[in-house]
Amino acid sequence: MRQINQGQKGAAGLEFAIIAALFLMIIFGIIEFGLIMYAKGIITNAGREGARFGVIYSSPRKTDPEIQAKVQDYLQGSGFTDPVVITVTGAGGSTEANLTVKVDYTYHFLILPSFVPGISNITLSAETVMRLE
Repeated sequence: MRQINQGQKGAAGLEFAIIAALFLMIIFGIIEFGLIMYAKGIITNAGREGARFGVIYSSPRKTDPEIQAKVQDYLQGSGFTDPVVITVTGAGGSTEANLTVKVDYTYHFLILPSFVPGISNITLSAETVMRLE
């Protein structure tokens, strides 16, 4: 049998600790990125639902608060309870005019700030433009 030096036993433990920390940081980064992409998809679909609701012809036309309520309903139905800023431009306009629905959301990192100092929140935005019918 091969003899291992006493000093080399600790080296394996140290190498494992360094690699394990790096591996965990990568795993948590992947999870965090997935959560960011999920939030982006939810706010994009919410903006699209609000814009579609606003462009469908009706008399009288849909107002800003009605469109914002539709977006908020979609977000709550998706289980999204964090606050968002909903901006509607062009509601109540004439046929062929553009309606813009913009949804802004501040994403608060869950895991990464523990590993990487200096990471702050990021703002995710989704903007949908549709032509009024």
